[in-house]
Amino acid sequence: QVQLVESGGGLVQPGGSLRLSCAASGFLFSLYDMNWYRKAPGKERELVARITSAGGSTKYADSVKGRFTISRGNARSMVYLQMNNLKAEDTAVYYCNSYQMGNNYWGQGTQVTVSS
Repeated sequence: QVQLVESGGGLVQPGGSLRLSCAASGFLFSLYDMNWYRKAPGKERELVARITSAGGSTKYADSVKGRFTISRGNARSMVYLQMNNLKAEDTAVYYCNSYQMGNNYWGQGTQVTVSS
């Protein structure tokens, strides 16, 4: 079965950096685009970044452009989110996501808190 396991969240000061990782299993990872979403309290879930199956194209929410970078390692079935210059408004639970043939698959999420 499809499994997505996020790691790398934590507490960081404004201006700091974190790198999130997502380990995927149970499907042919190299065939699918991968996404990072986030959900902050009182806000709707937001698509943060997307990367195509071969990693040749990426897309970002306007709020994170120039600060976040999505990447993937198909040989290890991993997807990453490098987050730099973090702001308080980046505080949220971050989820790894894969949309496959009409089904949405989610990880358990990892909490990112940006606070001084």
